[in-house]
Amino acid sequence: MSDGDRLTHVRADGSAHMVDVSAKAVTAREAAAAGRVLLSPAAVAALRAGTVSKGDALAVARIAGIAAVKRTPDLIPLAHPIAVHAVAVDLAVADDGVDIAATVRTADRTGIEMEALTAVAVAALTVIDMIKAVDRHARITDIRVTAKSGGRSGDWREP
Repeated sequence: MSDGDRLTHVRADGSAHMVDVSAKAVTAREAAAAGRVLLSPAAVAALRAGTVSKGDALAVARIAGIAAVKRTPDLIPLAHPIAVHAVAVDLAVADDGVDIAATVRTADRTGIEMEALTAVAVAALTVIDMIKAVDRHARITDIRVTAKSGGRSGDWREP
């Protein structure tokens, strides 16, 4: 198994540990993630009409996603606390739900993919919290990293 194939957060004995990134160079890094919340036609209509009883669901979800980025190392045990320099969280109502995209930037020693994923996940959870009175069957799906740049492994974009 090459270094690129091994799990860096797992020691040879199988125990988990936080990777030492102190020797890595500080580089500009960016990661993007996306996901969806599948909703009923009634929930989609309420979002489009602005009649969600709790208020502006998309605005609240956007702020929740941004706030979540800053809490990523508190939520994911082996994630490094890194400086977050920019966050964008965008939500768009589609015919069958809400599409969520997040982009996060830093200049640091390790990647920022977990922060982008956390933004999407928490924004999706917030959409469900805001719309649950209208749709008790809302479903989060397809959360994934869609692109990354910077660092030793270089740039990558979802096909």
